[in-house]
Amino acid sequence: MFLSWITGVYLVYLAIPIALLIMGSFGELWLNTLLPTGVTGRWYVEVATDPSFRRAFVASLSVATITCAASVAIGLPLGYAVFRAQSRRVRAFARVLYQLPVALPPLVLAFGFILVFSSDTLPWLGSIWLLAAGHIVLGLPYFLQTVVSDMQRLGLRTLEDAAESLGSNGLQRFMHIVVPALRHSILAGLIIVAALSIGEFQFSNLVAGFLNRTYPVVLLQAFYGATGFACAATVILLSLAFLAAVSGSLVAGGATRMKVNVA
Repeated sequence: MFLSWITGVYLVYLAIPIALLIMGSFGELWLNTLLPTGVTGRWYVEVATDPSFRRAFVASLSVATITCAASVAIGLPLGYAVFRAQSRRVRAFARVLYQLPVALPPLVLAFGFILVFSSDTLPWLGSIWLLAAGHIVLGLPYFLQTVVSDMQRLGLRTLEDAAESLGSNGLQRFMHIVVPALRHSILAGLIIVAALSIGEFQFSNLVAGFLNRTYPVVLLQAFYGATGFACAATVILLSLAFLAAVSGSLVAGGATRMKVNVA
């Protein structure tokens, strides 16, 4: 009973700010009052037609797409190399290294990028590719953790040994055993990376150029203007996060069922 009360209080604590944002996005005016007054849907129309938000939305999707593609291209071979390492110490050391960005504050990474890429030698500060490079650093550990953990749970080493005894080489085992077995894990990792990339603010706020500002950066600036407009823009971002969470749950459920079948 006590745990149910704690859970209920926590859910209410999470729901109240979201409910207020939704109410504010449909409110005509919200100024020095507990709740907004009036009802309107024009804020969503203004967000959809605002050039800054449309450009920021495209920039966020572009950065997230680049980040996801690079996470697969880099993370899958790297995770497989960590998984296949013979030494337990090497595997442990590799995990510590690729999880370091999780403990690294995005502000520290942003300051480093500013110092290096604002020079005359590397004048790339503000470009969308540099922004994506930072998102890759921040998101890759989560992708690696997902795929490496599932490589161990699925018992891929046993399947690979069986395939090797039948004469398959390393590339064949990787393409025909590892990748198909990890399809749910790869998709789940990509959903996490995409959600983190779209919602990332601290790094993007310092590194993004004016034309490549991401959605959260423009969203912060909106709160200095019309409150209803800012609430509508925030609800759109929350909707994307909700879709990512639902997709992640569905993919995780598929991965769990697959693990049970393999077992």
